[in-house]
Amino acid sequence: MKFKLSKRSLRNLDGVDERLQKVCLLAITKTKMDFGVICGLRSEVEQRALVAKGASQTMKSKHLGGHAVDLMAYVGKRASWELNVYDEIADAVRESAIELDVPIRWGAAWSIDNLADWDGTAENAMNSYIDLRRSQGRRPFIDAPHFELML
Repeated sequence: MKFKLSKRSLRNLDGVDERLQKVCLLAITKTKMDFGVICGLRSEVEQRALVAKGASQTMKSKHLGGHAVDLMAYVGKRASWELNVYDEIADAVRESAIELDVPIRWGAAWSIDNLADWDGTAENAMNSYIDLRRSQGRRPFIDAPHFELML
């Protein structure tokens, strides 16, 4: 089944770097899991509020410059935060990033600077990141809806 971005998702891409917009627009045509864009460009006020409530960890977010998006998975008409559906989306983003030659980092595989260079599935990339963090005695920070342009 082919999916397309809603008008709301397209509005949420306003102000996002054109390269990242193109990746999202291509990924929605390749994905096996429907998704929408729930966040793109953020103001400093919005970011400060997210940090204050613990929903973000930094004031250096790539959302501030339009270099990041958060994608929401949809299972049927229901929004889903289940981690296993996001690796399906990440595979479509990876495939699109390769096709468009756009370097993308995924929030569930922070140790991989360019998902397009990863030789394997997104699930393997996430597991590699988790293993790395655990080997360092650190908890992994999984932000699976997050995709950012690497500059």
